[in-house]
Amino acid sequence: MALNLNSTLKMPSGYEIPMLGYGVYQTPEAVAEDVTHHAIASGYRHVDSATVYHNEAPSATGMMKAGIPREQLFYTSKIPPNKINYKDAKACVEESLKKTQLKYIDLYLLHAPYGGKEGRLGAWRALAEAVDEGKVRSIGVSNYGVHHLEELDEWQKQQPKDKAGVLSVNQVELHPWLARPDIVSWCQEHGVVVEAYSPLVRSTRMEEPVLVALAKKHGKTAAQILLRWGLQKGFVILPKSVTHSRIEENTKLYDFELDASDMKELEMGTYKPCTWDPTIAPLSD
Repeated sequence: MALNLNSTLKMPSGYEIPMLGYGVYQTPEAVAEDVTHHAIASGYRHVDSATVYHNEAPSATGMMKAGIPREQLFYTSKIPPNKINYKDAKACVEESLKKTQLKYIDLYLLHAPYGGKEGRLGAWRALAEAVDEGKVRSIGVSNYGVHHLEELDEWQKQQPKDKAGVLSVNQVELHPWLARPDIVSWCQEHGVVVEAYSPLVRSTRMEEPVLVALAKKHGKTAAQILLRWGLQKGFVILPKSVTHSRIEENTKLYDFELDASDMKELEMGTYKPCTWDPTIAPLSD
């Protein structure tokens, strides 16, 4: 597949999602507007925020400030891990709309598979209702393992097709040291888009010999090699930075391609998360 800065994937909801997203996790509220505006001005069209990031308002303001038509932009938020239930999820959607001043949220996710079965399915029902009400366009989950995905899939099958909402996305930590073949395979088999957060491994692997060698081979940075890997895997990637030059650097991914041997070298076969991993949480949580 030929990739470019405007590449998108079609979600089960029918909407398109830009493959390159700008993550604002841990981006201070005071700078979120500036760096998000710079990202959009640099070519990004997709901003990934969340209630617990405490920067929904400034990141949405920065996104809109760039003067790009709303229909060409894509904004994500998430129900916090401690609000995974029907009542709180309904309130979170309303609060996000109020904070962002957006007429709709493009993608709303359950941030983690917590709350127990009743809480998870209740929160999902709230998101499905938000879709029916036109407040949210597409819905999905984050940090869901295969057992969580199967629980949701089983519930979905029991719902009227015109009311249930459809699972469009699963957002998880993904990079060569955490390729999650089980989760990725399940999502691909079910047509669910996979989003990769922490695609740069929080800059903890930049000196790895394999990355250094591939960066030299392609005349790119180690970060660009990691991001290109995610794109070629078919993932939506969500790099984050508050440095203008790095924000720009992370868009320069389309004038080179990793060949089959490069991709093979990046098959680490390891399980090494660089952050929390709720995908392994039991269904009782």
